[in-house]
Amino acid sequence: MSQNPISRAQPPTPSPRPAERTLWGETVVDQHPWLSDLEAPDVVAHFEAENAYTAEMLASTLPLQDKLFGEIKSRIKETDLSVPVTKDGWSYYGRTVEGQSYGIHCRRPVDEAGEVGDEQIVFDENIEAGTADDEAYFALGVFDVSPDHRLLAYGIDRSGHERFEVRFRDLDTGADFDDVITNCSYGSAWSTDNETFFYIKADDANRPFELWRHRLGSDEPDVLVHAEPDDRFFLGVGLERDERFVHLSMSSAISDEIWLIPADDPTAAPGLVEPRRQFFEYGLAHRHDSFLVLTNDDAKNFRIMITPAATPSQEHWVELVAHRDDVMITGFDAFDSHLIVSERTGGITRLSIARWHDDGTLGPFEVLRQPEEVSSTWSGANPDPAAGVYRYGYGSMVTPASVSTVNLETDERTLLKQQEVLGGYDPELYMTWREWATSADGTQVPMSLVARRDRDALVGDGRRPAVLYGYGSYEVTIDPSFSAARLSLLDRGFVFALAHPRGGGAMGRSWYEAGKFEHKANTFADVVACAQHLVDTEVSAAGQIAVRGGSAGGLMVGAVLNEAPELFGAAVAEVPFVDAINTMLDPSLPLTVTEWEEWGNPAESEEIYRTMRGYAPVENVSAKPYPPVLATAGLSDPRVGAWEPAKWVLALRQHTTAEHPILLWTEMGAGHGGPSGRYAAWRDEARVLAFIISNVG
Repeated sequence: MSQNPISRAQPPTPSPRPAERTLWGETVVDQHPWLSDLEAPDVVAHFEAENAYTAEMLASTLPLQDKLFGEIKSRIKETDLSVPVTKDGWSYYGRTVEGQSYGIHCRRPVDEAGEVGDEQIVFDENIEAGTADDEAYFALGVFDVSPDHRLLAYGIDRSGHERFEVRFRDLDTGADFDDVITNCSYGSAWSTDNETFFYIKADDANRPFELWRHRLGSDEPDVLVHAEPDDRFFLGVGLERDERFVHLSMSSAISDEIWLIPADDPTAAPGLVEPRRQFFEYGLAHRHDSFLVLTNDDAKNFRIMITPAATPSQEHWVELVAHRDDVMITGFDAFDSHLIVSERTGGITRLSIARWHDDGTLGPFEVLRQPEEVSSTWSGANPDPAAGVYRYGYGSMVTPASVSTVNLETDERTLLKQQEVLGGYDPELYMTWREWATSADGTQVPMSLVARRDRDALVGDGRRPAVLYGYGSYEVTIDPSFSAARLSLLDRGFVFALAHPRGGGAMGRSWYEAGKFEHKANTFADVVACAQHLVDTEVSAAGQIAVRGGSAGGLMVGAVLNEAPELFGAAVAEVPFVDAINTMLDPSLPLTVTEWEEWGNPAESEEIYRTMRGYAPVENVSAKPYPPVLATAGLSDPRVGAWEPAKWVLALRQHTTAEHPILLWTEMGAGHGGPSGRYAAWRDEARVLAFIISNVG
């Protein structure tokens, strides 16, 4: 590394055992299937050896890691409270305590006069984790209070496999019932009888595929309500805001189907809203005697329809909010008095509010204006459809996240809480702005940036080290937001740039479609263009940019390194999806079948195969001067197998023409999201930041 000499330890070198198959007239070679061939103890031993090698290579950065961890910790208010959410005479909130890794879920009774009673601890994650070891994995999946507020259903994962064991707690006594449900996925719903509980089970590929009904305290076996046979579709379940219906949703990447169960009649057969068809998406919410429906039918950027609750099928839908070419509707909140629509336009999020007229029509929409253009706005917790105030969140790359309300009648706004940054943080020392890079085909690609004002100028001789972060898949947009940890970069003179490439959703549905299937290479061209823009505008310089991304964003990192390694001085790929072709050719792996609607199926389409063959990171590693690389993995990761980054790292080591370290760090007891405890997560971030600073700082 440039500033911290490293030891020259030897990395683990397993013997590759290539496997071959013929596809579209070519021999497809899986260069390093060694990991899947190893016995379990040998797999663990290999990753432990990789961790030991990485630790030795990064040993000289330990003082910097400790300093960065201290900086991150010093900015965060460790003992803190969330903003309470009141429902049915109870005020719910969460709190954290200094020295404890996990949150504590609490509530207080609220009487009719608004007086708040004594705290009741609903669930203390620190106690339930059962260990003081911050490295041990613990995660909540299901966490669902019954409609009468007497019972809690909670699901715990202790491995990172995202399989949860669900139990039930009497909130009056704090005692658990004998009922235990294993192998649960995300999603749950209570019936309003407060005894019937709906939950979802996952199949062997970790796909949520069965809805079950459990009656608390009953000796009767649970009832299978629905099993989804199509491997492309995931099941979801939830209770309406007004608690009138339980929603059973079946969703693939490009299609939806919804069934409804009356919440007060849990044994009733589900009723279909509208059958699935390819490329047809919809979601709905109940209001009074109607359903509001968000759909892409004849509306690429979505529109909102309304239909009688008694006849919810599409033939009865009437347009309420029209489609617009320049505005993407991403969601809505239907209140008794107003409709709030979540939108995205010009790459920026916003909220628009309209009043309901007595005849069921809507008045004009007004945008809830915010002080900064490059920012994010989102809907908050609003459990009461009759409320006269609307809770929302706001933040930017210089403004810590806040929770506010707006009075729907008077437009009066009230700040309830803003993330507190300790240590005298002054937002005036920092600036955030938007740049547009020109991609290879001429497309203008937005980029959100943040830096300190009181460093060198951003032009001329003021080039700075930079971190370029990107994702660009699944129509997911990583919006500009505040990070206390990022200040450690900014205060050392870094620019942080957030790319919004095609394949994400920053600029609407067409933006997403222009970065998937046969157009996927646009995602990587856009990120390369963003890096080049930083160089051309003299914000940074070639070799001073660290590129970073996780999961599908890790695929982006691998692809852009193959395309333009000379632009980057370091790369961080967290749980990266880098073995794309081999994964998409194996339908037995978790997510593969449903992922065909995101990436395509290379076994069925030669065009898709050729496209993937052109960008897949492992297949395209060649003799090039790759920069220093830090890849991460989770041994229990059900989304991106740990063998993917392991194979990629080995390929990079075998082909790079540079002397830079290629490192792999694997969380041995965690999954896709990394460490679960907050202190372990801060340590993990400190390691990544130290790697970046040591190479491009």
